[in-house]
Amino acid sequence: MKVTAIIPARYASTRLPGKVLCDICGKTMIQRVYERVSKAQNLDQVIVATDDQRVYQEVESFGGRVEMTAKEHSTGTDRLAEVAQSLDSEVVVNVQGDEPLINPALVDKAVRPLLADDTIKMGTLKHEISEETELKDPNSVKVITDQDDFAIYFSRSLIPYPRTDEDLTYYKHIGLYVYRREFLLEYTDLEATPLEKKESLEQLRALENGYKIKVVETEQQVIGVDTREDLERVRRQLKSN
Repeated sequence: MKVTAIIPARYASTRLPGKVLCDICGKTMIQRVYERVSKAQNLDQVIVATDDQRVYQEVESFGGRVEMTAKEHSTGTDRLAEVAQSLDSEVVVNVQGDEPLINPALVDKAVRPLLADDTIKMGTLKHEISEETELKDPNSVKVITDQDDFAIYFSRSLIPYPRTDEDLTYYKHIGLYVYRREFLLEYTDLEATPLEKKESLEQLRALENGYKIKVVETEQQVIGVDTREDLERVRRQLKSN
């Protein structure tokens, strides 16, 4: 079964413009993401999808594969689907372009259920929340699952709500997605749904249309770069290794 990872990488960014081309200890962010993802064992190829000539040229300069996509896409998933239309891969992985420290084992872990069970159309990841600040942070998306590890709901609010003093385990959603190619193309044709709009969480579109999302737990965390402070934190971590 052929598996392709696609890294949507737009130049424009509200909080940190041009972040995918920011230097991180001698390499651009997009190069670091590409190189780390390429180490995943369950992948056949890695492609960067961009709408910007500067990003395109950068990926070409370090020998990566890159596809130019339309500028009109409102989400990374739409950009992913445009590239996926011309692929012969059965499984497509969406890896964020602003996670330069991503562990390739996370990609393998997310892909594995779709390789083992052809009824699973979509998968993602979660890890246990250990920081108190994340519980109340709306940018830290939470997820709850059923007993078979399929998503029940994703929310920016705290779920489940702690009505008693009983200790509860909370999980943060990791925004790495795996799709069957045919489902991805169907999924991006669906209209945005009410809860998706309310929470500003695109994955709710799948749940609201009755599709299941397999959620795999991992101990690995992902550090996304959204601000200048995040960028400096990643630089410090790389220098300390």
